[in-house]
Amino acid sequence: MSDTGTPPKDYKDSVNLPKTDFPMKGNLAQLEPKMLGWWAEKGIWGKILERRAAAEPFVLTDGPPYANGHIHAGHALNKILKDIVVKYRNLAGRRCDYIPGWDTHGLPIEQAVEKRLKDKKIDKRTLDRETFLEQCRTYAMEFIDIQRTEFKRLGVLGDWDHPYRTLDFSYEAQEIRELATFAKRDMLYRRKKPVYFCVTDQTALAEAEVEYEDHASPSVYVAFPAGPEVAEKVPKLKGKNVSFVIWTTTPWTLPANLAIAMNGEYEYVFYTLGERVICVAKDLLPKVLAEVKADELAVKNAKLPGGEEVAAASLVDPERIIAYARGDELEGCTYRHVFYERQGKILLGEHVTLEAGTGLVHTAPGHGQEDYEVGLKYGLDIYNPVRLDGRYDESVGERLTGKKVFEANPIVIDMLAEKGVLLNDKSDKVEHSYPHCWRCRNPVILSATYQWFIPLDKPLKGDKSYRQQVLDEVDKVQWVPSWGHSRIRGMLETRPDWCISRQRTWGVPIPIAYCEGCDDSIISAELMEKVADAVEKEGAGVWYRTPVKEFLPAGYKCQKCGKAEFRRETDILDVWFDSACAFSAVSERRQRVPADLFLEGSDQHRGWFHSSILVAVGTRDMSPYKACLTHGFVVDGQGQKMSKSLGNTVAPEKLIQQYGAEVLRLWVASSDYRNDVRLSDQIMKGLSEGYRKIRNTIRYALSNLYDFEPEKDAVPADKLLPLDTWARGRLAEVVARVRKAYDAYEFHLVYATVVDFCASDLSAVYFDILKDRLYTSKAAGPARRSAQTVLHEVATVLLQLLAPVMSFTSEEAWQYLPGKKAESVYLTDFPEPAVKPDAALSERYEKLFAVRSAVQGLLEAARRDKMIGASLEARVVLSASGKALEFLKANAAELPGLFIVSQVELADAAGEKAQALNVAQALGEDVKAEVLTAKGEKCPRCWTYSEKVSSGAPVCEKCQEALS
Repeated sequence: MSDTGTPPKDYKDSVNLPKTDFPMKGNLAQLEPKMLGWWAEKGIWGKILERRAAAEPFVLTDGPPYANGHIHAGHALNKILKDIVVKYRNLAGRRCDYIPGWDTHGLPIEQAVEKRLKDKKIDKRTLDRETFLEQCRTYAMEFIDIQRTEFKRLGVLGDWDHPYRTLDFSYEAQEIRELATFAKRDMLYRRKKPVYFCVTDQTALAEAEVEYEDHASPSVYVAFPAGPEVAEKVPKLKGKNVSFVIWTTTPWTLPANLAIAMNGEYEYVFYTLGERVICVAKDLLPKVLAEVKADELAVKNAKLPGGEEVAAASLVDPERIIAYARGDELEGCTYRHVFYERQGKILLGEHVTLEAGTGLVHTAPGHGQEDYEVGLKYGLDIYNPVRLDGRYDESVGERLTGKKVFEANPIVIDMLAEKGVLLNDKSDKVEHSYPHCWRCRNPVILSATYQWFIPLDKPLKGDKSYRQQVLDEVDKVQWVPSWGHSRIRGMLETRPDWCISRQRTWGVPIPIAYCEGCDDSIISAELMEKVADAVEKEGAGVWYRTPVKEFLPAGYKCQKCGKAEFRRETDILDVWFDSACAFSAVSERRQRVPADLFLEGSDQHRGWFHSSILVAVGTRDMSPYKACLTHGFVVDGQGQKMSKSLGNTVAPEKLIQQYGAEVLRLWVASSDYRNDVRLSDQIMKGLSEGYRKIRNTIRYALSNLYDFEPEKDAVPADKLLPLDTWARGRLAEVVARVRKAYDAYEFHLVYATVVDFCASDLSAVYFDILKDRLYTSKAAGPARRSAQTVLHEVATVLLQLLAPVMSFTSEEAWQYLPGKKAESVYLTDFPEPAVKPDAALSERYEKLFAVRSAVQGLLEAARRDKMIGASLEARVVLSASGKALEFLKANAAELPGLFIVSQVELADAAGEKAQALNVAQALGEDVKAEVLTAKGEKCPRCWTYSEKVSSGAPVCEKCQEALS
């Protein structure tokens, strides 16, 4: 017994309390810029690539963002996803050199420069082309620098000092060489053909530059007076005033009407409507009458085959139908244009359907793709009376000349009403999906202008068409998500020939010459190659300032007319052709083709993925990528599209200031990016809590390793305590699951797996149980060293698993790991599962943890009832029988530590207050437990209650051993 007069000893210095300089709080706003500086100072990116110099490459080609404006949340989502891939692939043993790029040509920069000039009161028309191009180049370079800083702030590693830019002379030159290959393969043609045309921006648009939005358009039913042939083909119509009725939502196209299309297989009716007989598809007559003369319809009940009665429209007077004819019987009939002294004809077309309208389609070959195709078939003029500025030319008559097409709609409708050929009300509208320009958001038109095209259905190699070759390559690509395959395939199957010319200034020229004598075009691969060589040295402007003759062979004459004077093409290439050449201008020169991965937003099935595979197959007969991964768009917390007009946009810069780039990275990693990704303050706050849990887990491990030297103190695997072996097995399972998730690009599973492991396995169980052993065991004893060995492995592996996602924190914490280690977490290898989990051990602890969880519930109840304060004040009595009792006895020594109580007793019979534990499923039999107060007195060192201490010992048995 101790002398009662001796004051109690302070054991504080004998306890292994945790300590670490790794901060509890991330202070990310201060940490992250310092880490960026440290990575740059140490040249970490260069060392990553140097370390993997001999490794198999993994090529991720960067889809270039547009060099205009500050980055937005969508940019952050995209760049962070790419960064996760790049960092993981490098850690996992591949050489993944990320070369960031920028798309720099095109209309938005032209418009921004024009605005700057206007602000300075400079008229663009006073500048020569060369000066204006230089202004555009300066603007683009300015925003490249701005965006580069913003992207780097996200923690994105890459070759930022050597990015690719579509304005680089070498890039422009290579683009022209790709065009030369198309020319060499006879895959370029010029034609007047309807293409999407923005009258606001005055340029043709690619399919990817058109977005469909709800729009209210005029709805007009127009009666075109039939010629005499219809009565010859349908005798019952002799002496009748017959009209062919069409429906359109684009009245402005009516001046360009040259024909009316019918479907040869449909039946058409001739119906007496007032003083005229109208011709419409038989199946659409009720719908047409509902729009133009509703009182000629009645509602009657009709019986369905099952006996159910439904209301149906029927004719008030069916005898008003005076004749029927098939579409193919009416082919060649003429009609008179409603405005002009010209005659049109009835044509047949398979594009005519019964989905809407009248079954007769107003045909203007200059304003519609199907109209154009049927016009070619029947030899019609591709007539387009609309100029590039969206105004009518003089051919439409004085009343419409000079009018903008959309402003002309009400005028055209008035003219129809005045002529007595408008069958419905002038104010009728229809809400429908209508194409809009993706830049200016204004409605676009289909307008036939002379453009350059790449033909999709012409044989490219052998008998197989270019389109089919592209589709064959699409089928070989891995699409993530898998529905991307059907999406891009469907687009490529139905898309028209690629219009590659644009009527703008800032871009890569189309090096084609025209004969001044006969206007014949000289499509010469040799000329293009010569221009490309000049562009490589002097930039695209060389095409405009050098006489065309210098690019043609000496003494060259037009092969058609023999003249020797030429002018240059002034159109530029479609910017989608620009960015599509990244595979050849960048990957082929600096990495390899095909790339392992293209990763962009889901809109790129019709954009960059689409144009890239067209160019690569057109010039290399191969896909430029092995896999394409797409992510959704960023939406607000309610799932609404972000827009400035709604005021729900969130700038990455603001989020970084408030939460840190690390939490923004967690937002990306935690989201199932295959769908649209929600972003809100509430979501970011939740992720901040997730970040805190992960950081605390790492800090716990580090704080218990302050006196641990792995090379000297690590315990061999076969000497680890069972609980530590179990934890190591669980870690191995997590590593396997996380590796699989990274490989499958399922980053949300990486986040979910790690957070669950930190919260459920580590914090709630393993770390909780370890505290007593870590704090009170002999500092260098085998029990504590066993725990530290696994804690070191857990910390090391967690940081490596998280490094692609939590880049700043992983690197920060890596520097606090004890022992010899790599300079940076990024100069290590991604972990493999260190062990194969012991199935028997896992099953054993699954049972023990089931009992622990149930007992914790009783302890909590005892705490609420004020029976105990801390759990160490408790003694737990377990009663069981059979195999359950045998199992508990076999693990009796471990139970107090697992339950974090002072004593656990096993009994055959349950006490009166014992409660059943819900563990029958785990142990196979019932177990009961009762919580009582612990025996003995509190040990002043470890706070466990011990009868030895109450008998006069200074500390409990466990602490006596630790202090010995």
